[in-house]
Amino acid sequence: MSDKLNNADIHWDENGQPISSQYDDVYFSRASGIEETRYVFLQQNHLPERWSQLPTDKSGCFTIAETGFGTGLNFLAAAELWLKVAPKNWRLHFVSVEKFPLNREDFQKALSLWPELATLAEELQANYPPQIPGFHRLHLANNRLQLTLLFGEAAEMFEQLAGSDHPLWQHSGHGKVDAWFLDGFAPSKNPDMWTEQLFSAMANLSDAGTTLATFTAAGIVRRGLQAVGFNIEKIPGFGHKREMVRGAMAEQISVEITPEELQPASYNGITEAPWYLNTNPLSNTQHAAVLGGGIAGCSVASALAKRGWHVTLIERHQQLANEASGNPQGIIYPKFSKQDSPLSRFGLYGLSYASRFYRPFWQHNELGQQCGVLLLPESEKQAKDFPLIAERFAHCPELLHGVGNLAMKQLSGLNLKAEQGLHCPNLGWVIPPKICAALASHPNINRVTAEIDTLEFEQNCWRLLDCQGNTVAESETVILAASHELAKFEQTAHLPLKRIRGQISQVAQTDSDVKLNTVICGKGYIAPALNGSYTLGATYNLRDECADVRDSDHQTNLTKLTETDPGISELLPKSTTNLQGRVGFRCTTPDYLPLVGPAPKADEMQQRFELLSKNARAHIPLPGKYYQGLYISAGYGSRGLSYAPIAAELLAAQICGETAPVERDLVKALSPARFLIRELKRG
Repeated sequence: MSDKLNNADIHWDENGQPISSQYDDVYFSRASGIEETRYVFLQQNHLPERWSQLPTDKSGCFTIAETGFGTGLNFLAAAELWLKVAPKNWRLHFVSVEKFPLNREDFQKALSLWPELATLAEELQANYPPQIPGFHRLHLANNRLQLTLLFGEAAEMFEQLAGSDHPLWQHSGHGKVDAWFLDGFAPSKNPDMWTEQLFSAMANLSDAGTTLATFTAAGIVRRGLQAVGFNIEKIPGFGHKREMVRGAMAEQISVEITPEELQPASYNGITEAPWYLNTNPLSNTQHAAVLGGGIAGCSVASALAKRGWHVTLIERHQQLANEASGNPQGIIYPKFSKQDSPLSRFGLYGLSYASRFYRPFWQHNELGQQCGVLLLPESEKQAKDFPLIAERFAHCPELLHGVGNLAMKQLSGLNLKAEQGLHCPNLGWVIPPKICAALASHPNINRVTAEIDTLEFEQNCWRLLDCQGNTVAESETVILAASHELAKFEQTAHLPLKRIRGQISQVAQTDSDVKLNTVICGKGYIAPALNGSYTLGATYNLRDECADVRDSDHQTNLTKLTETDPGISELLPKSTTNLQGRVGFRCTTPDYLPLVGPAPKADEMQQRFELLSKNARAHIPLPGKYYQGLYISAGYGSRGLSYAPIAAELLAAQICGETAPVERDLVKALSPARFLIRELKRG
């Protein structure tokens, strides 16, 4: 995926309407942009009728996909109609791609053109994501609206939305689109978007009955849509436009696959084996059992509950967040890179999503503080990388920006010595146990205190048993979010999870005038005072199972901060006497990415894909083998608060059959099956 994203180059005409300088074209009709949207996209996709007839006896999700987010007008008009006519137990998921997103100033100016949409427009503007390439998921209108913005090339983005890129499985998977808004600039002005690649991607994301509408009746568009299976009809256009097009997918796309084509062979396949694809049926019960009451478990329980699911949340301790998520303060901890990789991209998505996820909690000061995070270099190499990182993200200073010594002193309130740093203004700290309790307070979540010892699957249902063999819960869908406890279950014992001990320290705040105003991260971290003490940490103790708080680790934490910057030492004591602390055990993976997705059947996966041990590109046109209804969320290391919210959204999307909040490449990078496949490829 490209690492570069350019803003829209626009100018404003004499009537205050935006004009694209790149395409020399208008964003919407000069006659009436909002009426054009209502006629072309809402009426011709029959949305008022379809939405008013949705069943009220169950929750669900209706998905619109759009080419050309532009000013957001189509989304706002659709959202306005949805909130008026759709059942309240349904959600609208609006997926929109944009190659040249408007900058914040132009976006705000454009939204002001429609005062009748002001309430929704203000919420959209407040949640407008940083302009980095890729996927950005937003939740609006008390979770009745879900907007996924895809910043990049239309065809590439929609291809990444599909479950697989294998020719035999491109149309497989869930998360199909119900209606298409084909907007964007006219084919004569923007021919690079209206391509066979785009139309094929649309077909792969559509089912029989999926509708479409577009303002253009250009022949290249009509022929392209018909070629991939859409029935097309020309009708009168809006205003002065003579014609437009609407249509629907004619029938369910099916690929005729012969037994010979499905036969694995050692020769090179045309694309990677779709080992990451889970073809098990979805549950219809809308009930799940979540094992683990830390930030991972509570986040996914909340994500499902907001979708109308009923959740049994099982935690072995009386209190939630009693283990790795139990620290008095937790940092939304950034780690940036000067180049793109799955780890750095997932980190970016996680931080961007987390900054919006925690905002309602930050509005209540007793749950945390959005005070910003200041990163200081840990080494000379990192000091050289900081300017490159700042340059990489220069177009989105709300995500991060470089700062000099004077600015760092002003931000922190300390006499820092470092010459440069990186500042993340939209991040901060939270109180993890209170966050977990708030997430688990949803009325659809039922808490149970029990220690699960065994998982059994009978008649399409999982039974969760305690050590006495008693059934604690039954559900078709189970999410294992119990950290390194997954090692004791037969189904997940093969996962390469590691325990790493960590100790934090708590330092009493003095009566000095010096007060820390922001989180500082370097070799260690320190957060602004809470209840009269600073939280700082944390040690990394490999192969160490000691649960006792140790003075030697307090000293390590103090030393790390002093080495980060001598200016921090004015907050720190001279000795470790009487310091308080806490020990927890992180759960990590070999590649530092968490395990998020369906649980693989290890033996069957190894058998199905054994030819990869002879040829890493072997022709194996088969999906993966996964336990039905069993999912994993684990291995977050020290990034649980940053990663768990977006990971929970991914899991909820997989469980509910929705489009993912991250691209397929990241779905693969997070898959719990990835280590089995890597081991096979290594021979």
